[in-house]
Amino acid sequence: MITIIGSINMDLIATTERLPEPGETVTGTDFATAPGGKGANQALAARRAGASVRLCGAVGDDGFATEALALLDEAGADLGAVRHLPGPTGTALILVGGDGENMIAVIPAANGNVTVEDAEQAVARMDEGDTLLLQMEIPEEAVAAALSAARARSVTSILNIAPLSNAVARLAPMADIVIANETEFARLSGSKVETLSEARTELTALHKKTGQCMIVTLGADGVLWARDGQIAHVESLRITPVDTVGAGDTFCGYLAQGLDSGMEFAAAIRRAAVAGALACLKPGAQPSIPLASDVDARL
Repeated sequence: MITIIGSINMDLIATTERLPEPGETVTGTDFATAPGGKGANQALAARRAGASVRLCGAVGDDGFATEALALLDEAGADLGAVRHLPGPTGTALILVGGDGENMIAVIPAANGNVTVEDAEQAVARMDEGDTLLLQMEIPEEAVAAALSAARARSVTSILNIAPLSNAVARLAPMADIVIANETEFARLSGSKVETLSEARTELTALHKKTGQCMIVTLGADGVLWARDGQIAHVESLRITPVDTVGAGDTFCGYLAQGLDSGMEFAAAIRRAAVAGALACLKPGAQPSIPLASDVDARL
C-alpha cells in the first residue's frame, strides 16, 4: 500500500507559441482545465502503475472540488482521508510554450490547511514496510510530522522536494529516499549543476557525505541515482515533448509503485523514467499520465 499526503489542485492551462518574457503579453492558442496538484498527480501515477493507493489531503467546497478528484475516483484510489473544507480548492495557473516548457503559479487554498494531525493520522493507518510519498505543496509542518511518524513505524518514506522551499534542507535528511530535479538538487548540494558530468560529481560527493538514497531527474538527460554507495545513470526516451507539466510527478508515482511492489531498484528507476517521458507526450498533468501497459510496452 502507498499513502500519499499532498496537494490537490485544479489546473488552468493556457498554451502559447512561446512563454512570455517578464512584463510581456502573448496570445494564447488553447485553454483547458485538468485535475492536478503534486500529491494528486503522484497518487494517480502510482495507481495507474498498479499500486493500491490512499490519498490524504484537502479540497474546498467549490465547483472545482469534485472535478479535481474525478480521475482518482475513477481509478479506484482511496479518497477517505481527503477532507472537504469551506473555501476554494487549490489551483495552478499554467502556461505551456510551444516547446513543451512551462511556467506555473500555484494558489494553495485548501492545501494550506493540511495539518500535522492529518499527517500523523494518515501514517498511523500504515503498516511496517508500506510506502509513504510526500511533496512540498502542503505545509512543511505536516511534511515533517509525516516523515517523523514514518520513521517511527518503519514505513519507507519518499520525499519529492518540489516545489523548492527553504524547508528542504531541514526536511530532506528525514526521508529514506529524496527525489529532486537539477534545480532542487543544487539547493541540496550547494552547487549549481549544468551538465550530466557535474551532476554526477555533486551527487557522488553528497551521497558519500550523507549515505542517503538520492535520485536526480534531469529531463532529456535522464535520471541519476545514488544508493548504497552505487552511482548510476538511466537515459531518457528520445521524445518530442508536448507538455512537461506532469513528467516529474509521473516519475515519482511510478517509482513508488515499483519499490512498494518489491521491484529491483534499478529496474524501478528505469520504468519510472520511461513513464515520465511518456507523460510529456500529452497535455495536462493527470490526463497525460500513462497506463502501466503503455509504459511496459516501451521498456
